[in-house]
Amino acid sequence: MEQHNNQQMSSVQQALHDYKAGLGHFTEQMPDIARKYNAFTEACFEAGELTQKEKQLIALGIALYSQDEYCIIYHTKGCLDQGCSQQEILEAVAVTGAFGGGGAMSQAVTLVEQCMTELDIQPH
Repeated sequence: MEQHNNQQMSSVQQALHDYKAGLGHFTEQMPDIARKYNAFTEACFEAGELTQKEKQLIALGIALYSQDEYCIIYHTKGCLDQGCSQQEILEAVAVTGAFGGGGAMSQAVTLVEQCMTELDIQPH
């Protein structure tokens, strides 16, 4: 049954599912480390002087720069969940491209675009 459901998921949704499953498996094996890691990252993404929206845009830029496909998907979704418009995401992509060159841009014009499309996001 799960295989049938996975076939109906978009590739972006499947990647998010796979990441969560992998993180769950890691948590079962290393609960103390996972708990501390999750607490640290949650604290990093709490609103402070920077909003959660701004932090997600930064994280997306870093993910693009490092060409980490799971983080690109996760933080594109994070940007959208925080209310980023398509234009705000694309401006963050452009800044990352200025630093990361072709590698960052190739991920941006493929994977970020695919995420926005497959997650059925309407421009704000």
